[in-house]
Amino acid sequence: MGRYIINGGKPLRGLMDVHGAKNSALPIMAACLLSQGVCTIGNVPALSDVEIMAEILECSGAKASYAEGVLRIDSSCLADGEIPEPLMRKMRSSFIVVGPLLARLGRVKVTYPGGCAIGTRAIDLHLKGLARLGVTVRESYGSIEFVAKQLQGANIYLDYPSVGATENIMMAAVTAKGTTIISNAAREPEIVDLQNFLNRLGAKIAGAGTDQIRVDGVEELGSATYDIIPDRIVAGTLLVAAAATGGTITLQKVIPEHLTLATGKLVEMGAWIETGENWITVTGPERLGPVDKITTAPHPGFPTDMQPFFMAALAVADGVSIVTEMVFDGRFKHVDELRRMGANISIDNRAAIIRGVPELTGALVEATDLRAGAALTVAGLIAQGTTIIDCIEHVDRGYVSLEEQLRSLGADIRRTEGGVCS
Repeated sequence: MGRYIINGGKPLRGLMDVHGAKNSALPIMAACLLSQGVCTIGNVPALSDVEIMAEILECSGAKASYAEGVLRIDSSCLADGEIPEPLMRKMRSSFIVVGPLLARLGRVKVTYPGGCAIGTRAIDLHLKGLARLGVTVRESYGSIEFVAKQLQGANIYLDYPSVGATENIMMAAVTAKGTTIISNAAREPEIVDLQNFLNRLGAKIAGAGTDQIRVDGVEELGSATYDIIPDRIVAGTLLVAAAATGGTITLQKVIPEHLTLATGKLVEMGAWIETGENWITVTGPERLGPVDKITTAPHPGFPTDMQPFFMAALAVADGVSIVTEMVFDGRFKHVDELRRMGANISIDNRAAIIRGVPELTGALVEATDLRAGAALTVAGLIAQGTTIIDCIEHVDRGYVSLEEQLRSLGADIRRTEGGVCS
């Protein structure tokens, strides 16, 4: 196990490029299974989740190689649609290979996916959507088998705008006969990125970024070279950390439009923000102010992935803030750890009432999931004294060497072996 040791109280300062988006990389890697040739994907972050997805692709007969942010995937000789349970259990996004494998092989067998324990994330929307395309779904003893002799376009309404279900259905429908309309589709920027990549392969998809996506089936897909978008959640983490420590940083290789809600809340909290075509500068005040309300929601609402580290910053704001989590029912696990550091946070059902304290103090805490780990890292940067964060392997799932990124901005943070995870 690994841990972070942070000596807090130092403002972040400097210039940094933001790496590629994990939440784009994983579905685009899965989409490469639809290609009859070799795809070259650039700006791919060196994350543990990317390594796991590459292993999953290779289980199906694809060949993947990675060097210096560039991933080459050869899917010309797929042979197997059965993914081993240990790989499926390593991350939630493993399930998005079902759609493209069905399109290529006509049969897929998987187990229920794993990943961060942040609440209920049912796969029923995936199953219902794929069934509408003509897929037969059989569940037995923890495994799920999908069979489709010929995928057929259909009108599909999602009861909830699930990102994963939207991606899976899009990829399955690309080579289906006829037209598929996905209504109440997820609208995240990563959905747009997936559409752009699939169209580069030869797909005919329109509407990503709106609540209705149209997929006109094609016979087959070719190869492509494509660069994924920057990671808006990583950018948000760094912006919040800089504002909360009273520092000034400039992030490059970002898309400011993807961060409008985050930067708007930071301005409300007293930070100064300046943006350009592909950069953002943030300067934090001497002490942050509170926000009346943050309520998470599917895009274009406030991202649930940003909620934890905003909460960490609001823990030292000069006033009372309310954060309401409406996406995942288990996304307040970091609250107990923040309380160990002196935060005054009370929970009322889905709402967190945060009464800002003058300062946090260092403590031994545990990262319970990816974004909780980021939140505790932000808290450690704010806190007086030394903070030790255990179970930082969770952080590695979404941040490339976060400790090195922060150290380059002036943070006193190091990574060591050891620690205990509950």
